[in-house]
Amino acid sequence: MRVLVTGAAGFIGYHTAARLLDRGDEVIGLDNLSPYYDVTLKEARLARLQGRNGFRFLKADLAEREIVEAAFAEEKPDRVVHLAAQAGVRYSLDHPHAYIDANITGFLHVLEGCRHYGIEHLVYASSSSVYGANRKLPFKVSDNVDHPVSLYGATKKANELMAHSYAHLFGLPVTGLRFFTVYGPWGRPDMSLFQFTRKIFEGRPIPVFSYGHHARDFTYIDDVVEGVVRTLDCVATPDPDWRGEDPDPASSSAPYRLYNIGNHSPVTLLDYIAVIETEVGRKAELEMLPAQAGDVPETYADVEALRDAVGFEPSTPIEEGVKHFVAWYRDYYRV
Repeated sequence: MRVLVTGAAGFIGYHTAARLLDRGDEVIGLDNLSPYYDVTLKEARLARLQGRNGFRFLKADLAEREIVEAAFAEEKPDRVVHLAAQAGVRYSLDHPHAYIDANITGFLHVLEGCRHYGIEHLVYASSSSVYGANRKLPFKVSDNVDHPVSLYGATKKANELMAHSYAHLFGLPVTGLRFFTVYGPWGRPDMSLFQFTRKIFEGRPIPVFSYGHHARDFTYIDDVVEGVVRTLDCVATPDPDWRGEDPDPASSSAPYRLYNIGNHSPVTLLDYIAVIETEVGRKAELEMLPAQAGDVPETYADVEALRDAVGFEPSTPIEEGVKHFVAWYRDYYRV
């Protein structure tokens, strides 16, 4: 297939593009190389892709309508994996406009491209952040998610609603993937594993919010990519059992599906730090702090729907995943 991967210089986008190339697909990678975090890391990921057969890169901003239209018209992808976004819960507190431009306007332009150019299947990144104020665990895709606690989470919920409207109106097959705290080699410097590892190596204190008691469903990157690729191959179809009298939020009478991609095994932040300490070989200095605005106490994915649909569920233990990350970090930063 010829697959358009947006956010191809990003963490998940880079790994997804590499996996698609491994199996022989053509990949058109699109990214605006946003300076939200270290651009040199994005360029290093991109350099590894650009040396491979079957890969083309387009530097473009999805908020620019004409540029996106031209990309669809000229490249003619068969399917789209939309991973570009303005990420981060805390950044959204002070930079709200960036989330509307990237996550709402940019996604609209992707939907329009898919609609007008006959895309066979759109798979897009949602987030565990959509669960917001929900406290019933584990989180199920059939749960109501109408109470976001961050603008980032609200934009991801909006993406799911926008995708459903295009599936309903135009028959566009769409699949949304709610990712749960993705980590691994080539990860994002703004995320906890990267920050904690760096600070332990540098001998600086680690800020530990919620006093380390909140838990996350840390999900290794290889598991996430496996889920992305399997769902890309499993084109969304209407659910024949769907009823408007008792609507299931995760499916529809339109070709629309939602899946969680999480390790379904929450780990407290203090336990996570202990694993990092073991791999780095040093103890961390902890600065215990209260919860930050937009934080949730725990995330925990129910992956039954994913398992039933594509025969896969994430399973990499954090000890293995953190080991791979720290080995990559030592090599990349020469520490």
